[in-house]
Parts: sequence; structure tokens; C-alpha cells
Amino acid sequence: MVPHTPTRHSLIEGPIGKSLAMFTLPILASNVLQSINGSVNAIWVGHYLGEAALAATSIANTILFLLLSLVFGIGMASTILVGQRIGGGQTDAAKQVVGTGFSTFAIGALLIAIGGSLATAELLALLQTPVDVLPYATTYLRIIFFGLPFTLIYIYLTMVLRGAGDSKTPMYFLLLSVTLDIALNPLLIFGLGPIPALGIAGSAWATFIANITSLTALMTFLYRRKHFLWLHGSELAYLRPQRKLLFALVTKGVPMGLQMIVMSGSAVVMIGLVNRFGSQTTAAFGAAMQLWNYIQMPAMAVGMAVSSMAAQNVGAGLWHRVDRIAMTGIGFGLLLTGILIGIVFLFSQHALGLFLPDDGDALAIGVHINQIVVWAFLFFSVAMTLMGVVRSTGAVMAPLLMLFVALWLVRIPFATLLIDDWPDALWWSYPLGSAIAALLAIGYYRWGGWRKAHMIAPASAAATYETPTAPGAGGKAPPVTAT
Repeated sequence: MVPHTPTRHSLIEGPIGKSLAMFTLPILASNVLQSINGSVNAIWVGHYLGEAALAATSIANTILFLLLSLVFGIGMASTILVGQRIGGGQTDAAKQVVGTGFSTFAIGALLIAIGGSLATAELLALLQTPVDVLPYATTYLRIIFFGLPFTLIYIYLTMVLRGAGDSKTPMYFLLLSVTLDIALNPLLIFGLGPIPALGIAGSAWATFIANITSLTALMTFLYRRKHFLWLHGSELAYLRPQRKLLFALVTKGVPMGLQMIVMSGSAVVMIGLVNRFGSQTTAAFGAAMQLWNYIQMPAMAVGMAVSSMAAQNVGAGLWHRVDRIAMTGIGFGLLLTGILIGIVFLFSQHALGLFLPDDGDALAIGVHINQIVVWAFLFFSVAMTLMGVVRSTGAVMAPLLMLFVALWLVRIPFATLLIDDWPDALWWSYPLGSAIAALLAIGYYRWGGWRKAHMIAPASAAATYETPTAPGAGGKAPPVTAT
């Protein structure tokens, strides 16, 4: 094991609870900002463009989540591997991960944007998009695809920064993006002076402008501050994918990307089932999902935080801290999630009323959905925390299989088989699937072999990477040993 050298973003020292809280809170704040952004945009669209337009954005976001999963796995693998190398004091090796991951991520983003633009009609047809929703969804989705490469590159940079232990910088630049998006949405939807009213297209263009502005600002900041992971001079050669690193990022990233595809794919199936009940139920479901975004934020934030924090401690060989991170993360996640569930349950009608008109049936449908589904997120929190910890070592297949069982072998069959005789089976399938995921995660954490996993196999990890290194490195990068 290479001796570690703590950095200014080190997650391998200090009290576990305080370190986890200080690292999680900016991630949680980022999630809050993203949800506020989506909710404010949904308010403009739902109240002023109608329920069909709101349903269109819900369907489009489901499709985007499915397609983005194809490249997110590479970003998640980069996050973990960067964390392990930073925890082991191997900064140059971490830069090599950043270079290979960036190139792979960017190429994948471009291919998805092109393919998605060409297949927009087919994707919407696959979801059985209602006829009155189709024109809105087509317009919105095609513009979002146009800006997708910039959005994904920005996301990759924030993931790498979190792997290095920095969750504050991504939050600051997300604040810039959200502020711009919120300000531009009404301006571009309704128009002002020489700016024409673009309707739902204006909402999509607002997102595009906000994302590309934030990306430019973040890259400028990292360059001028000479961030320790920024590639300078001959380090730009790291952008040429290295075979061993690429193999590790793909073999570990693909299962992690598939985990998101399993989740988003099940969401696609579920929204297809929802669409069978018409645009009122689709709109209610879309509004409910806006609230669920808030409820699941602590679980997602804690899951990301424990993964990065555990990865650094795995890299440093501090296994006693890894177990404490897992237990602290579970408690922290349950506390925050439980508070949000209580608030949403008590004020469900008022909260849904922000997105839905009072004179339609969608509001009552949304309240009924919430009464059944919101409790599922307690189980979801436990599952996300433990899966985040086990992934930090490179154990990626078990979480994939657990999610597949919970969603595709339990949730979807339960809903599909019972929906005709018992429509509420569609909503009860959520707490059932989440409970199964939590039980499987607990069992694997306790008895599984995740502690013996590696991001890079020992024989490969001990080899020297083949690409040139920075001046003064003697022409070779330092060896990266297995953790």
C-alpha cells in the first residue's frame, strides 16, 4: 500500500459523523437546488401551458434518465477510482483516471445526443405517449438532446470533484445554473420585448443556456485556481484513453450504468402503466414525482457521500472507518428522509397544488398516490447507503442484481399482474420493491464478499500506465497498487 498524503479535501481523517455531514450537506443542497429548479419550471409549465405540457416534461425526463444511464456508469467508476487514488496519496494516478474518464464520457455523451435526437419519435411511441402530449414532448426533448453533451460534461466534472472529496465547488456552480434556469424560464416561455414567446421550447432552451454557462464558468474556475486534478501541459496526453484504465472504467462502469438503467427502465415501464389511465393520472404522477424528488434527496446525497468517503478510506486501507461510515450513513439518511416524508404526507394536497390546477381530477389522484408511495423511501434510503458503500471497493455486480430483483422481479410483475383487478397495486408496488431492495442490501453488506473486490485487478494495478506523464515525473507515472 502506498502511504497516503491527506489533501485539503481529505475524507480519511477526523470524526466520521462530522466529516460525513460536512461532505453530505453540500451534495444535499445541490439536490435541493436541482429539485427546486425542476419544480419551479414545472409550476410555470403546468399552470400556464397546461397538464398536457407538464405530462410532456415528465415523460421527456424519464427518457433522458434512461439514456443518461448509459454513460453515468463511467462517471461513477471514475469517482470511485479517483477517491481511492486520492486516499492512497496517488495524485498523478488520479489525473490519469480523470483524463481517460473524461474522453470516454464525452464521446458517449455525443453519441447519445445524436442517437436520441434521431429516435425521439420512436422513444415517445414506446412510452405510449398520449396524443395530446406528443407535440409538447417532441419539441422539448429534441432541444434537450441538443444541449446534452454540455450537460453531461458538466456532470462528469462534478462527479470527479466529489470523488476527490470536494462537494462544495459543484454546489456553487450548480447554484449559478439553477439561478439562470429559473430566471430564463418565464422569459423564454412567455417572451418579452424582442424575445418571442417560445412556449415549452423556451423551458428547454433556458435549461440549455444555464447548463452551458455553468460548465464554462466551472472549467474557467478550475483552470485559474490550478486545481490539483486539472490537466496541464504534457498531462493533456492523459486524455488519450489508457487501455488498462479504460478496461477498469468500462468493466466497473457498465454494471453501475446498468444499475441506473434497471431503475430508469423500470420507471419507463411504470409510466407506461400510468399512461393507460389517461393524461390526468399522468399529470398527477408527474406532480407526485416532483415531491418524491425532494423525499429521495437525502438518500441519494448520503449514498453519493458514503461512496466517495468510503473509496478514499479504502484507498488508504482504513477499513475500520469504512464500517463506521456505513452505519453513520444509514442513521443520517433515515433521519432526514423520515422528516421529509412526514412533511409531504401532512401537506400533500397543498404541495401538489403547486403543480396542478384545483379544478381538475389530477390533484385528488396525486394525493392518493402520495399516501401510499412516500413510505417506500425509508427502505430506499437504507438500500442506497449500503449499495454506495459496497460499490466503493469495486463490488458492482451485486447491487445491480439486487436492484434487478427488487424492481423487475418484484415491483413490475406485482403491478402488472394485479393492476386490472386492483389499480392501487400500481402504487403499492413501490414500497414493496423498495423493501426487498433494502433487505437484499443488508444481507449482502453483512455476508457478501464486497471487501475483497478491486476497481483494478491486483496484477494490472501494479503495472505502470503507458502514457506520458507531467514534467518532472521521470517519463513514467507512478505505479498504482491495488487496494
